[in-house]
Amino acid sequence: MSRRHAAVPVPLKLDDVSEQVVSPPIPDPTSDRPPVGVGPWEGPWPEGGHYDPELLSGGDRRNVVDRYRYWRHEAIVADLDTRRHPFHVAVENWEHDFNIGSVVRTANAFGAEAVHIVGRRRWNRRGAMVTERYQHVHHHPGAAELTSWAGARGLPVIGVDNLPGSVPLETYPLPRACVLVFGQEGPGLSEEVRATCTAVLSIAQFGSTRSINAGAAAAVAMHAWVRAHVFDQAV
Repeated sequence: MSRRHAAVPVPLKLDDVSEQVVSPPIPDPTSDRPPVGVGPWEGPWPEGGHYDPELLSGGDRRNVVDRYRYWRHEAIVADLDTRRHPFHVAVENWEHDFNIGSVVRTANAFGAEAVHIVGRRRWNRRGAMVTERYQHVHHHPGAAELTSWAGARGLPVIGVDNLPGSVPLETYPLPRACVLVFGQEGPGLSEEVRATCTAVLSIAQFGSTRSINAGAAAAVAMHAWVRAHVFDQAV
């Protein structure tokens, strides 16, 4: 692959993933649990091209916040694009890591600019809970391609892994614009990815286990970025 093409992230399509979309179960009328989402719109329909006539007439059972109830999918993505934060999240996928879905879901919750999958193109999106439809997801064949892409945009690549010589996440001044990269469950960051990092950060632990779940580590790091740059709190 040429250097020019390697610098361009490849958006993932629905055909590139290994899990099929599973429709939510039909509500059981005999169940005491309240139905998910909201039913058909009551009264005169609201005006605006961002509303979806099918959702207004049939109800909106999607996993979206109230702000986006009855909105068209494209309208939600367009609105999110005006408010995404300037940090990116990258995760290695050499062994088909099942945590990637959870990382995508968390990245969506914290408003990450995009998620970058390094290594294998296919990933298990069951844990994403359909949030990948609203989150930009790109693919890079390897660490070199990720680094080339980030370097072209002046984005430092920050690794997160409990490795010898790593710097505590709790005391490191996270850049506002950056790429937070995480290794897969078990092996952690590969040697190839470590070599591309401006810094490698560790998450403080106080129990008996030697590491925490990769999806949990990503959530901790993303929240640290939010604390530092959205709420202006020193880490």
